[in-house]
Amino acid sequence: MITQMMQLMGEMLLLMLTGLLIRRIGIVTNEGRKCLTDLILYVILPCNIVRAFINEADSVAGIGSALGQVLLIAVLIQVLCTVMGYVCYRRMNDGEKQVYQYATVCSNAGFMGNPLTEAVFGDLGLLYASIYLIPQRIVMWTAGVSYFNRDSDRKGLVKKVLVHPCMIAVYIGMLLMLTRIPLPGFMDKTVTALSSCTTAMTMVYIGTILSDVDWKTMVTGKQIYFALLRLIVIPLIVWLPCLFLHVDPLITGVSVFLAAMPAGSTTSLLAAKYGADEDSAAKCVVFTTALSVVTLPLWGALTLGMAG
Repeated sequence: MITQMMQLMGEMLLLMLTGLLIRRIGIVTNEGRKCLTDLILYVILPCNIVRAFINEADSVAGIGSALGQVLLIAVLIQVLCTVMGYVCYRRMNDGEKQVYQYATVCSNAGFMGNPLTEAVFGDLGLLYASIYLIPQRIVMWTAGVSYFNRDSDRKGLVKKVLVHPCMIAVYIGMLLMLTRIPLPGFMDKTVTALSSCTTAMTMVYIGTILSDVDWKTMVTGKQIYFALLRLIVIPLIVWLPCLFLHVDPLITGVSVFLAAMPAGSTTSLLAAKYGADEDSAAKCVVFTTALSVVTLPLWGALTLGMAG
């Protein structure tokens, strides 16, 4: 697990350094970064969402009562994170509050979670992880987007969220997952090709933001506060009730492990798109990802011991 984690961290680091370099030497300008944001949000991420639901169609088929347990836990975790988002950041300014609220409900479980869960818990753990991620994918493009898109017109806000390209991708993905209708071959290959760009494009984009960040302010009280919530408090709150209720150890382990993932990389994209605090967004992604090199192996060892 540690070897695979270090490889993932190294990949993310090199991709971010690539973005930082091309920004510093002028290949990507301010206008270019805006175009990059739109490309990722409106083309690449929707394809990634559709691809993820298609992949999960095989996973959710015929796994019985465990499916319901994992889904229920995942939904309750999203409720918990949503409540924490409203309660824990009241004293912050609007730009920072939007960033931390979104980063609380949206972890990086989609990118880091699946390969690491498979490494720790095996094939069945990966199966549970794919189910666990369904509620997060829905919440991140509904309640998550609403944190940034603060329209005074409630009806207008709901409409904007519901017709967001990533939400449309959720509708299409869920339909394909539930009906198991295959995409035509050429369309499936196109969606897959664009989806495979997600990690690289997102990390490169974060690197372009980091080129303008004052590194002396990377570690602040607010960043430490958020990191404690994201990496320690949330998984602990998930773990204790599961122990008390005697939930299946493997389901508990997977749920706790995924709840301990760092801030989602889409935090930076949405912060830039909707004019929130881009610096804080990039920092919280980088800072929690760096700390997770220490915290995730600890949670993995603890939960694996229970499941084993």
